[in-house]
Amino acid sequence: MTDLHTSDARSLASALQGLLEEARKLVSDGAESTLVRKVSGHIGIPMAQVPTVTAKFMAWEHVNVHRGIETYLAEHSPGAEWFGIAGKRAFQYLVDMLSGAVHDGSFGLGPVDYATVATGPDTAVEAVQLGLVLSRSPDGDPVVIALQGPGEDCDSQCSLQVLAGSREIATATREAVEGHIARHNLFQGKVMAFGLSEHRRNQLLTFLPRPSLRPEDVVLPDGVLDTIERHVVRTAEQSARLRAHGQHLKRGLLLHGPPGTGKTHTIRYLMGRLESSTVIVLSGVAMFKLLKVATSMARKLAPSVVVVEDVDLIAEDRRHTEFGNPALFELLNEMDGVGSEADVTFVLTTNRVDVMEQALAQRPGRIDLATHVPLPDTQGRERLLRLYASRTDLDLPDASAIVAASEGVTASFVKELVRRATLLALDEQPGVERVRLGEPTIAAALAELMDERQSLTRSILGG
Repeated sequence: MTDLHTSDARSLASALQGLLEEARKLVSDGAESTLVRKVSGHIGIPMAQVPTVTAKFMAWEHVNVHRGIETYLAEHSPGAEWFGIAGKRAFQYLVDMLSGAVHDGSFGLGPVDYATVATGPDTAVEAVQLGLVLSRSPDGDPVVIALQGPGEDCDSQCSLQVLAGSREIATATREAVEGHIARHNLFQGKVMAFGLSEHRRNQLLTFLPRPSLRPEDVVLPDGVLDTIERHVVRTAEQSARLRAHGQHLKRGLLLHGPPGTGKTHTIRYLMGRLESSTVIVLSGVAMFKLLKVATSMARKLAPSVVVVEDVDLIAEDRRHTEFGNPALFELLNEMDGVGSEADVTFVLTTNRVDVMEQALAQRPGRIDLATHVPLPDTQGRERLLRLYASRTDLDLPDASAIVAASEGVTASFVKELVRRATLLALDEQPGVERVRLGEPTIAAALAELMDERQSLTRSILGG
């Protein structure tokens, strides 16, 4: 009886195995008739013989790759429609999905995946995250263009893939699409900041609004802002004529001085003046990790400005370190590597110019103008006081006492002084739309800041 049961079980297992195999073949045939046959039918050769050419891009370039493909399609195959892939796609590259569709039918036709990607501080578009489209090469040969964006399923890059009847056709198409990506780059003229994140996707690149400041909003010693503008802004405005006279466009500006004196504020003013330039800001850890990426982007998106804040973090004098400073060497090489014809400006800031590498601070071609941004003098402190209080009813015909009592403070200190004085006035004058700010209120806020218990606060603010 036991032998009979064993025989029956074996027969049943064999029958089930055969049934599963037939089911697998049916599923495979169905997948080939949709996804695989759609691709191979357009190209005109079996899928196993179709070569694939791939180009990889950083995650933040996803929107530009999408845009480049769209403009290519508009030129070579208007009306072409994207299609997607259905199946279990976790940790799968597109080429692996196509291979799975051929061998076991595990992938078929499906809807296109889209992702929302930023194009500015408050704008975004829907870009293809995973999709394919039937198109033509520049010479009219059938090709399939595919886009796979960055994501948790694969890696932090996005990929452009071209499938065609030959490698030469695929390569020519990929190069043509890359040309469209470069010409239609959506980052041109934007203000961007690089940073590092534990997350993937587009979070290493942040779009910033372009500041809009008036000259009177920048309080510097007489003539300093004019000198900076002439070096940076006037060069940009006269770029064509400078080239015609055989003069280079690449320039470097170093702003140095104590913390809180207005170096970053001055850079924000320059960003607004250079309204058509691409601006790339590097600070913190990004200076060490993404300097080469930032300068490469600046070359492609010129006219451009590369801002490296607190450069002393990487540009400390090599004599102060045992083995030199690799990040410093990279910065020097990148500044030298930008050709003299490139309309690229490097703007560096530092609080410790005395410990900076002499080659960076003094060598022509790297830094062409080093400008000291000092603590505000008597006139500067009064200008700052009236500037920061401009949205109140300032009742201070004579500011000499307040100005004298705040000698040696920074612009940041004056800004905080006005903020605290305004807060006191809001408590004293409830219900008014615009508070009156007089000398007693400002003096009370100043006394609070000068209290010995606020010594650390004063140190942080630069007082």
